[in-house]
Amino acid sequence: MKREDWNVSGETTGIGRVASLDTLDISHGPILYLEGVHVSFDGFKALNDLTLAVDAGDLHCIIGPNGAGKTTMMDVITGKTRPDAGAVFFGQTIDLTALSEAQIAATGIGRKFQKPTVFEALTVFENLALAMKTDKGVWASLVFRLSGEQKDKIDETLEVIRLTESAHRLAGLLSHGQKQWLEIGMLLMQEPKLLLLDEPAAGMTDEETERSGELFLSLAGDYSLVVVEHDIAFIRQISKKVTVLHEGRVLAEGSLDKLQADERVVEVYLGR
Repeated sequence: MKREDWNVSGETTGIGRVASLDTLDISHGPILYLEGVHVSFDGFKALNDLTLAVDAGDLHCIIGPNGAGKTTMMDVITGKTRPDAGAVFFGQTIDLTALSEAQIAATGIGRKFQKPTVFEALTVFENLALAMKTDKGVWASLVFRLSGEQKDKIDETLEVIRLTESAHRLAGLLSHGQKQWLEIGMLLMQEPKLLLLDEPAAGMTDEETERSGELFLSLAGDYSLVVVEHDIAFIRQISKKVTVLHEGRVLAEGSLDKLQADERVVEVYLGR
């Protein structure tokens, strides 16, 4: 699929064509589409004609050796890095290259980095309340004036991330895995459509890793997930579709079994 095949529409804002989250069109194409993306840093090609599509509701894993372009790809999607060339679309209506980082987040894209960033001096409940998508900017109003609907939303999210029993525990007292789940819960409070997760299983115990896999599988369908990960066993647990990046472009794509039988993938990443 080429950029000219896309039906790009939306309100003109002076910074490009933008559509609201409510009008995000994914009925005839992927929720995320990158075509011919190039990014260079001082002559080094971090992304080299990268073309990649993520279907709505998919749990899509990205693997590859160090320097393959995985982080740069995430940075381009979220607006942290501007591509030298190429197209990046969210749905068929939102040109991400025309938006700021804050505007991209507001369209419904949430990103989680490898190291969890939660407010350790606040409780789990308070972290989720603070992250809630709301027009109220005063923390005190979030804590003391939550509506019944907002409280229900927090309770539902606590159940999803399996931290209901820790709702009133300080976030700083949580295990590493629990902090990771809390941060994912904070992203869910923003009502995203697409979650970008960078090595979410890093540093977890085997039990936490398995529970994380169960969490991601439960989110797939209602959300689209892109997971950058090195743990092959974890990838096997969660993903049917895996993309291998190498030297800034897609080397191979398919099931993990297919990729493990691909001599190119074995050579550059998986080893023998």
